[in-house]
Amino acid sequence: MGDSGLSGCLPPTFLTPGSSSFTDFLAAQAPDLLPGRRGAAGDSVVGLVRHGTTIVAVTQPRGVVMAGDRRATMGNVIAQRDIEKVFPADDYSCVGIAGTAGVAIEMVRLFQVELEHYEKIEGSTLSLDGKANRLSTMIRSNLGAAMQGLAVVPLFAGYDQESDTGRIFSYDITGGRYEEHSFHSVGSGSIFARAALKKRYREDFTDDDAITACVEALYDAADDDSATGGPDLTRRIFPVVVTVTEDGFRRLPDGEVGDIVEAVVARRMVNPGG
Repeated sequence: MGDSGLSGCLPPTFLTPGSSSFTDFLAAQAPDLLPGRRGAAGDSVVGLVRHGTTIVAVTQPRGVVMAGDRRATMGNVIAQRDIEKVFPADDYSCVGIAGTAGVAIEMVRLFQVELEHYEKIEGSTLSLDGKANRLSTMIRSNLGAAMQGLAVVPLFAGYDQESDTGRIFSYDITGGRYEEHSFHSVGSGSIFARAALKKRYREDFTDDDAITACVEALYDAADDDSATGGPDLTRRIFPVVVTVTEDGFRRLPDGEVGDIVEAVVARRMVNPGG
């Protein structure tokens, strides 16, 4: 038995009405658990952390498609070949990570809890704009670490149930939020991926067209950026591809992505430039 009263009861702070933001609650009760609350990182430490690279997203009439390569780097070394960089935020949105992988994954997990906590407290889900704003606040709280080299630059996308459209949001390290139109990419290979999408994008994309365009863009990024991992047919490691539509979040099975990847690679054997 402690200060909380009866054995097994929660402390009073857990029962006091307050904000619907779990991040605000955590900042008040255990700020050291927030992704941005960590000690200074010297240059030697920055070179020893894993970094995620390229994420792409494309809108299409039914919603949005997001895909990410599977490589994580540590300096000039491939640190992991099959890292996951695209996650569900909730039933109707997804988030892809680029930047310092460990911090980014912590932030994504906190973001997932943030959205679930809001829904439980308020009895309704946040609008897609509201979700994008919450993520912006979390990125801003990591600014101190970002200035020391531990930056996180996510890509957020989802199906807007109010407008029945897919939408994409990008961010900078200060938490600045920017709505992108049609397609976007973040990470070290983003300049090559965006160039590829610029040539391939069509407003009347079907689901398969949008998925193929994302896979093609990641292939082009890997072709010119050493930190972006291309499809690994030998190890059967393929990009993570998800769709978010009125039916909700769906991650494509590896077998389904593998068929698309093999078709793309077969075409590149004939025409390497795509």
